Amino acid sequence: MGAQAHLTILDFALLPFVIAIVYLIAFQIRNKRYSMKNPLRKYYIPALSVKVFGAVFIGLIYAYYYKGGDTYYYFNQAQVLNSSLDESFVKWVNLLFHIPAANDVNYYSYTSQMEWYTDPSSYTVVSITAFLSFFTFNTYLPTAVLFAYISFTGVWALFRTFVSLYPSLIRPIAIAVLFIPSVVVWGSGIFKDTLCLFGLGWLTFGVFRILVQKDFSLRNILLSILSFLIIARIKIYILLAFLPALFMWILFNYTQRIRNKNQRILVKLFAILIVITGFLFFTQRFANDLGKYSLENVAQTANVTRGWISYASGDEGSSYSLGDFSPTIGGMLIQFPLAVNVTLFRPYLWEAKKIIVLFSALEAILFLFITLKIVFTIGIPKIWRTISNDPTIQFCLIFSIIFAFAVGISSYNFGALSRYKIPCLPFYAIALILLYYKNNKLFKSLFRPLGI
Repeated sequence: MGAQAHLTILDFALLPFVIAIVYLIAFQIRNKRYSMKNPLRKYYIPALSVKVFGAVFIGLIYAYYYKGGDTYYYFNQAQVLNSSLDESFVKWVNLLFHIPAANDVNYYSYTSQMEWYTDPSSYTVVSITAFLSFFTFNTYLPTAVLFAYISFTGVWALFRTFVSLYPSLIRPIAIAVLFIPSVVVWGSGIFKDTLCLFGLGWLTFGVFRILVQKDFSLRNILLSILSFLIIARIKIYILLAFLPALFMWILFNYTQRIRNKNQRILVKLFAILIVITGFLFFTQRFANDLGKYSLENVAQTANVTRGWISYASGDEGSSYSLGDFSPTIGGMLIQFPLAVNVTLFRPYLWEAKKIIVLFSALEAILFLFITLKIVFTIGIPKIWRTISNDPTIQFCLIFSIIFAFAVGISSYNFGALSRYKIPCLPFYAIALILLYYKNNKLFKSLFRPLGI
């Protein structure tokens, strides 16, 4: 069945009503939580609006340009799940929570039509899509708008977290977290990445509130647990890059209180040792869940992916190469700079042979220009001192660079990479913003001590 078949007249008829309901809820929340004098108020509705636009835009692109794609596969399988309601509400609930075995004869008429039923990661998206589309009469575009709103709450939580640390930089932080074009587009529709953005935002917010601001409210605890579980279920490898960076951020914030320099260095080294030990334990403990992304398999996975993408893409303009390397951890690490570069700064303009890739190239060249401007304007010594003295910059760079390496070494397709890399872009942008403003004489006086 073609992708266009999913977009019916009912999609376009219901879309304005669902958008209206979302905005009604949003205006009520904004008016209740953000007074007219609150500087965050003016960003709330515009940030939601670009997410809604992104969800509808990418849905139409996949329907009429790509003629299908994984976003419609999620939706199609969600409709199979929802069709079980015609038989039994209990069956629908059981399928929603993935309770029956794939070969259960009582459910086989449904599970046999859902190829991702045996893939917990993808099926989580299918289940959430089925639940949301139940309220939108099984229409794609209205469901995508609900995904956009869910993602918006996460990125807004991330925005609030950074603003609480740097209240003098609200506007640049808003641009970095809320308005990066690729994050808006690829992080708003019916995708895994949309839910992962939701999880990253709330996990950062919740952990920071609990461990730093000492807010042990049930809401923060539950949101942190839920966010962790969503990311772990959908893309557990994100946690491999995010959790070490997050906990180093928290620990290094605490070490800022230590006045003795030698003691502070000793505590930091101890914290790094704990994080590395925890990372190794995590990868061993969840080796089966990580599957092809475990330490034992990730190098081979990257090599296989590289070969397949090169074969399948041919010269169509979407594939890229990092050169030959041995399928080992050591072989991959040699490619570290190239992998990070391709994620953050490629495709270059001359590599964009498709209109979709061109938009990614324009964004990438802007990141490259800003990075080079900061390097040449501020200088490596000042940049290093600034990073060393600011745990937040360390957190953002550790996560964004490790994640950039992971997706750059394993994607080998600019189209896929433009979507896979979006979790790290807001964090890298935040790091650039802090490096620039902390070394600009006009803004130095605006930074208050963290006092954590």
